[in-house]
Amino acid sequence: MKATDYSELTREARRLALAAGHEIMRIYAAGTTTRLKADNSPVTEADEAADRLIVAGLEAAFPDIPVVSEESVETTGLADRGIPAGPFWLVDPLDGTREFISRNGEFTVNIGLIEDGRPILGVLHLPVLGQCYVGEAGVGAALWPEDEEPTAIATRDIPATGPVILASRSHLDPQTEAWIADIASGTTTNAGSALKFAVLARGDADLYPRFGRTMEWDTAAGHALLEAAGGMLSGPDGEPFRYGKPGFDNPHFIARGRPAGQ
Repeated sequence: MKATDYSELTREARRLALAAGHEIMRIYAAGTTTRLKADNSPVTEADEAADRLIVAGLEAAFPDIPVVSEESVETTGLADRGIPAGPFWLVDPLDGTREFISRNGEFTVNIGLIEDGRPILGVLHLPVLGQCYVGEAGVGAALWPEDEEPTAIATRDIPATGPVILASRSHLDPQTEAWIADIASGTTTNAGSALKFAVLARGDADLYPRFGRTMEWDTAAGHALLEAAGGMLSGPDGEPFRYGKPGFDNPHFIARGRPAGQ
């Protein structure tokens, strides 16, 4: 799989994700202060620096495509109405701020493109590990580190010993715990941020249930990556998972590496 297999949109999103990762790691090494946003979630200088870099880059490269980013959505007036139609970017410039603050390395840069309510491309960058994943509908998914050629990745069949289930490290809720407890076999691994989608997409795990609150920018890039790798994300009862809702709140979901029957 060559880099030219991917569209200009994917290549530019990857470039910006890598650049944001460098800025995040600079601040990670130097140390930063934390403040609370209006919803009591933490934000750091790294979140805001990555937001500025990515939003400015996407707007310059693709001026006709709106950008919805976690750290600047309130200033755009989009938070209350959503985007019902037309392509738009969903960006989480630093997903896993709590993991960044705790310095466990489990944070990501997420850039996804939505069209007709569906994620059609996603870039998921793990700055500490130097891993960058890309997925594009109709093309496939790959691990594409900086200065290297992309290597194709794919989801796996659930092993005979049972599924590996991924659960949030910082946001595990009782409903998700109960769902996991109902699985007859398998093992559970806790991890932070959207990196769980990368683990599913590369075939190292099988299920990621989430009944706690998430926002569209938390999942868009990972959702696109997972589908491009052969997986799927849906509501707990299999209902389609759509983007561009007022407020950008997600419903509950189950992400699956390899859906049954495929």
